Amino acid sequence: MHDLKIDRNVKTLRELTLDKLRAAIVQGYFRPGTRLVERTLCDELGVSRTVVREVLRHLETEGLVEIVARQGPIVARLDPAQVSEIYELRGLLEANAARACAEGATPEVVRQLREIRAIIEDAFEKHDLPRVLEYTERFYETLFEAANKQVSLAVVTSLNARINRLRALTIATPGRGGESNREMNLLLDAIERRDGDAASAASFAHIKRVSELALKVLAEQNEATGDA
Repeated sequence: MHDLKIDRNVKTLRELTLDKLRAAIVQGYFRPGTRLVERTLCDELGVSRTVVREVLRHLETEGLVEIVARQGPIVARLDPAQVSEIYELRGLLEANAARACAEGATPEVVRQLREIRAIIEDAFEKHDLPRVLEYTERFYETLFEAANKQVSLAVVTSLNARINRLRALTIATPGRGGESNREMNLLLDAIERRDGDAASAASFAHIKRVSELALKVLAEQNEATGDA
């Protein structure tokens, strides 16, 4: 008898293509405003036009791709007002989750968060951007789950592609690794002490700092583009 069970650990060609193209946009391989020509992408990725179209449509829903009249799909430009709004939303949701996580923290939760953070610090040292992004996302998933904030996690997850694109801007700036480590260790210390107020404040301060940094980098990029 044939085994018809699906191996859920094996990604489909569409999922692999989506991961590749998303990472290329998030990590800056394709710059904002770059036209995404289907035929070129088919050649670069080694997949069919049907797969490329499906992936582009999905990335449009994530806010990484936009469709422009007479141009077709392009890499979405980063709008400062939208960037500010994303950080505003993150500040509210993450500070609230940090408070709840701290107030109900167990030694196991603290251990998990510190282990993930150690991996992030190691990735910063090795300038491994994809690993920093992967484990930062995992850190926040763990924090929100420990806080029992499932709806908040769903909202943040829906913005993850855009959040990671902004993270890629900030973590690439000089000295950001050490600064990030200090900010996040303040948060972890507050969670370990089960100090909800301090955890909320540390989380909010972290978001305020990365918001300022992202907007500064974005303004510099826009200025450079204007000069060119």
